[in-house]
Amino acid sequence: MYRRALTIDKASYGPAHPVVAIRLINLAQLLQATNRWGEAEPLMRRALAIQEKSYGPEHPEVAIEYTNLATVLHDMNRCDEAELILHRALAINKTNFGHEHPKVALVLNNLALLLRDTNRRGEAEPLMRQALAIDKKRFGPEHPNVARDLSNLADLLTDTKRWDEAEPLIRRALSIDNAIFGPEHPNVARDLNNLALLLQNTGRKGEAELLLRRALTINETSLGPEHPTVAVILNNLAGLLTMKFAKHVCSLSLYGRGSG
Repeated sequence: MYRRALTIDKASYGPAHPVVAIRLINLAQLLQATNRWGEAEPLMRRALAIQEKSYGPEHPEVAIEYTNLATVLHDMNRCDEAELILHRALAINKTNFGHEHPKVALVLNNLALLLRDTNRRGEAEPLMRQALAIDKKRFGPEHPNVARDLSNLADLLTDTKRWDEAEPLIRRALSIDNAIFGPEHPNVARDLNNLALLLQNTGRKGEAELLLRRALTINETSLGPEHPTVAVILNNLAGLLTMKFAKHVCSLSLYGRGSG
């Protein structure tokens, strides 16, 4: 359907119209979601070129395309390229919206996750806290963006074994997501997974197992049994069960990166 829409709009508007860029991004994000990054990247680059030509290199639409492209490069582990692009998107959004805008918070969040994934947690933490402060101020303390930011920050604190700081943040994120989305939403499963990892690390394995099994059920129902997120939770649950017999198990967190 996306490809058909793209074909129609190319014929109607020409191949370099902003509407065509939107269709390219929609298709690219679907490909990204199904791990077809090599197909997604050229579509996103084409959309970026169209928006730059249509609006100029400093336009907010260009920042959106930079952010979208950076998420694909991050997924492909091309983090140096992604970081440069995110800094460019951040500069554009700060120029257009000021330093306290949610669009700035979104890019700060994505940049912080990239820094976290490249073991630069000391650089990532202040960016996460800045994104959280912006979203709290703009949306209030009960907004899903705030829950996402809390979850990301809690995950970072868990990584650095600051469990006493992390636990109230992740529990707050879980409370917000439960209230907004209901108890069967993937965001709730994300929070349950991350809270379970914290409980596991602090010796509360019985509680952690219950949360992981609940997160697994939510995601198998809402996303399907073959979704990559299901695999993450299966891995974490298996690791928890294996800890009876082995000392070293790798667990993976889930975090809420916003899209462009």
